[in-house]
Amino acid sequence: MQSLFLFTGIILFFILALTISNYLQRKKGNDKPREATPPALDLGGSGCCGAHEVCERDSLIAAFAEKPEYFDDEELDQYAYRDSDGYAANEIDEFREIFYSVLDQEKPRWVRSLCMRGISLPDQLKDEVLMIVNELRTEKMHA
Repeated sequence: MQSLFLFTGIILFFILALTISNYLQRKKGNDKPREATPPALDLGGSGCCGAHEVCERDSLIAAFAEKPEYFDDEELDQYAYRDSDGYAANEIDEFREIFYSVLDQEKPRWVRSLCMRGISLPDQLKDEVLMIVNELRTEKMHA
């Protein structure tokens, strides 16, 4: 029972201290709420600013500022806006064949290109593609 009173007393002390602090700040004229301004992103530039762990060129955010890039995979446009779980086995093989024909350093850009074109990767390929792209990015970071 004594620990309950001690715990309640500590909480009341902090509430009282916060109230007094707020009162003193308002009395000094500091009554404006703080506003955090988000940093400006220049998505039009081709260079990397070095402020991010992953360069904006390779991120999905930059996808909105540029046109999709094609990797001799125009035939995949027929799968635009299709559910990722609705692919037949031969269609999955078509995605897999194109994925493995793309150069390693271009694989993340290929996935982003599919995203920009509204093409969903087949569910059966997502884990495989994600694993390979993550390995490539890890190798690139440690190189």
